[in-house]
Amino acid sequence: MMADMSDSTTIAQARHQEFGAFLRSRRERLTPASVGLPDGVRRRTPGLRRDEVALLAGVGTTWYTWLEQGRDVRPSPEVLAALARALQLDPAERRHLFLLSDRPVPEPPSTGPERVDEPILRMLESLTGQPAYVLGRRWDVLAWNRAAVALFGDYGRLEGDERNAMHLVFADPEHRRLLVDWAELASASLGMFRADSARYAGDPDFARLVARLMQASPEFRAWWPRHEVLRPFTGHKRIRHPEGGLMLFEYTSFAAVGGTDMKLVVYTPLAEAGTVAKLDALLQRASAGSGIAPARSAAG
Repeated sequence: MMADMSDSTTIAQARHQEFGAFLRSRRERLTPASVGLPDGVRRRTPGLRRDEVALLAGVGTTWYTWLEQGRDVRPSPEVLAALARALQLDPAERRHLFLLSDRPVPEPPSTGPERVDEPILRMLESLTGQPAYVLGRRWDVLAWNRAAVALFGDYGRLEGDERNAMHLVFADPEHRRLLVDWAELASASLGMFRADSARYAGDPDFARLVARLMQASPEFRAWWPRHEVLRPFTGHKRIRHPEGGLMLFEYTSFAAVGGTDMKLVVYTPLAEAGTVAKLDALLQRASAGSGIAPARSAAG
């Protein structure tokens, strides 16, 4: 127990020292002119003085000095945001500042149209044996690959709210029939969606989707008021395909980079129930028939 406490103290001290060194490095790269201050008297050190940063951030000079010295003080998220503005930190530096202080990084919700970048589309297309798609901030299906079409159907035939993962799970009878363990999967999906949607409380697009699902699904209507939330997790999903029969997949999601709330969802076929061979057969049959297009996005 004593060793654990000592290790924790050492780690905390190291983080405080790193935090202070980072503040000092950002302060020293600025000039008074760059932040709208007069140059004043001749300076012995590069960059701004500590009292100038404290003034810009609205904190005491002594307290700011303690921060740079790596003392055991805990700035609030509001103070961290003020320091980030005073030091003119870019988004990556701002995130680094919050992480060093063990504070959650306040990320503003993304707005405007969502577009999947070409590198993600190329990666989707390269996953020839794994159904995969990209979900947007509202869980709209933004892009998908050949294998996803073979397993779940062509998302391109769906429009608006119909091409939304929650709508597919709760209000699309064909999709619901694919999910062997529908009740368990639907409940878990709703908990993860609820957690993701917290940042968008009051958003009219989210509100419209929820209202539509409340009308379309008795299960959604009963479960949504419970306010249950879940973290994203990896799990198994059993699919009963009308042509391929029972198949078993391991599914997981990966956050997309670039300051968006997009996520990549990948289904890896498992050996059970001959899933790999069944998926291959579906892909071959579809390619020989209508021909499945390469990885597609909702925008193109």
